[in-house]
Amino acid sequence: MALRFGIEEEYFVVDPRSRQVVPRAGAVVARAAETLGDRASAELVCFLAEAKTSPCDDLDKLTEQIRAMRATMADAARAEDLMLVATGTPVLGDLLPAPITPGPRYADSLATYRALDDEQCICSCHVHVEMPDRARAVQVSNHLRPWLPTLLAMTANSPFWAGRDTGHACWRVMSWARWPVAGPPPMFESLAHYEDLIAALLGCGALMDLATVFWDVRPSSRLPTLEIRLADVALDAEGAALFAALVRALAQVALAKVEAGEPPPAPSQEMLRAAYWLAARDGLGGKGLDVRTGRPARFADLAAALLAHARPALDDAGDTALAETGLERLLA
Repeated sequence: MALRFGIEEEYFVVDPRSRQVVPRAGAVVARAAETLGDRASAELVCFLAEAKTSPCDDLDKLTEQIRAMRATMADAARAEDLMLVATGTPVLGDLLPAPITPGPRYADSLATYRALDDEQCICSCHVHVEMPDRARAVQVSNHLRPWLPTLLAMTANSPFWAGRDTGHACWRVMSWARWPVAGPPPMFESLAHYEDLIAALLGCGALMDLATVFWDVRPSSRLPTLEIRLADVALDAEGAALFAALVRALAQVALAKVEAGEPPPAPSQEMLRAAYWLAARDGLGGKGLDVRTGRPARFADLAAALLAHARPALDDAGDTALAETGLERLLA
């Protein structure tokens, strides 16, 4: 049976004439919430609006939800004489310091993270995949680690920052890497190992709370899911749906391996860090690193290997054709 999954997306709010970011996300969210309810929300920075799907077990239904929620958010922006942009970093605008959304939690965040919050202008796509329990979620996270750089290369959509070409396909991940608990997760021996590490990070103040565990894969602190959060927001609904399909399939394959007692590959954090940077710099068209072997490899070839690895679950869900077509589109 295919695992249930859902998506969260963030968008920049911009002036429709200058195309610069403007701190008016609150008005857009308030209008969108008339239709989406609590599936529309504000974020830390007043430039950002967020929308979420409901959990689905079928990719076609999820894709319909993504299109519908994007249309609702865009309509809400137009009603406020604004536009939304789906890109991982702000292309134009006066960004620093970023205007922080009012509220006690965001005030606490600013007090804790300081100038990191001033530059927290990034939009990502998070996929939640339902898990049987947290113990298996942690083990699935271990199995997903080797595929994270390739997923990053496939979803890169943030080359610009405030009018400057960064020279990177995904500048968002470079900005994000400065946070104390971010990037690829470490290997965990068990759920107890995960929880002990989180407790230590909370105790020393590197984490403000469980919501600031910003690893690119994490067990959700509020839902029975594993959250995969490494992608730039996709340019279009089809790109978001492709990412969701691949993530769910990888998680399904990983869960089967966990239940069969297969040990995960164990690439070092140093190898993952290097592979992340290569993926962020050049994207899917670049030369990367196969962290399973430590040897150089083109990200296009690694994407094909990812598709082959995920194929059993893609076949079971009926998503193989969409995944193949989506990868061909990315490569083109």
